[in-house]
Amino acid sequence: MKKLIILLVVTLTFLSCKDFKEGVKDGYNDAQKEAEASKKEGVKLYVLDGGKIRVNNLELFSQDTTYTGQSKTFSNAFYVIEHPKGRLLWDAGLAEGLVGQEPFTTPNGAFTVSRNDSVISQLAELKLAPEDFDYIAVSHTHFDHTGSASKFAASTWLVQEAEYNFITSEEQKKGDNYPPIAALTKVQKLNGDYDVFGDGTVVIKSMPGHTPGHQVLFLKLNTYGNILLTGDLYHLQENREHKRVPIFNFDAEMTLKSMDAFEAFAKENNADVFIQHSREDLIRVPHSPNYLD
Repeated sequence: MKKLIILLVVTLTFLSCKDFKEGVKDGYNDAQKEAEASKKEGVKLYVLDGGKIRVNNLELFSQDTTYTGQSKTFSNAFYVIEHPKGRLLWDAGLAEGLVGQEPFTTPNGAFTVSRNDSVISQLAELKLAPEDFDYIAVSHTHFDHTGSASKFAASTWLVQEAEYNFITSEEQKKGDNYPPIAALTKVQKLNGDYDVFGDGTVVIKSMPGHTPGHQVLFLKLNTYGNILLTGDLYHLQENREHKRVPIFNFDAEMTLKSMDAFEAFAKENNADVFIQHSREDLIRVPHSPNYLD
């Protein structure tokens, strides 16, 4: 009887160990399959229309007399980033109230702005709505990048702490840049670069200077390759080539340091640079469908 009990215990122990090992193996295989599926699915970048900006006084975009007497029309793209683990909105275009209205010229005459289509309408074409987004991040808190931000109040706002402190200061609350982001109460403050999904495919890079907490976005796409979205580090290709700094930047010296860091990172990662206000870069992206992967 005693021998029978011992044999039974040994048998059960063996079976338990076997089950445990098989369970671990199955769990590992499942995790591996999930990782492979995620890798295969990859990241998609959708480029949407956030309006148009006619710069009536282009001299604002250089600290010398290069652009005196000139004007230029800027595009104003914003972006949907699809990742197997979630979804990020990068920038939010001009104010929604411009849709269906005549172009509006700012009181100082510097800019004439317009917007043909809303964020809701464009997202609907992708079978998406604002509540489908885990995160929203804006390159910085100027009005042409935050126009639709309030619609993403359910998303977590990824913002550099320096930018958050700047835009929520009493002085800024009195201006036009604060209201669009006032509804963003789910805040994750950043202090430097941030890997959004933890796998190196969607990385926010701190590049201050245009504003105190200005940031750019690095993406790794399976087919297209690596991309850098500039925010307003650069507005024009020639500004990138000649390192021209707008006269209204928060800190010109800080901007130049960010430009150097940006170019070094772009070279190191063989990244294709998309200047967000450049129509030439906007039309490089296929528009039917308007995405890269």
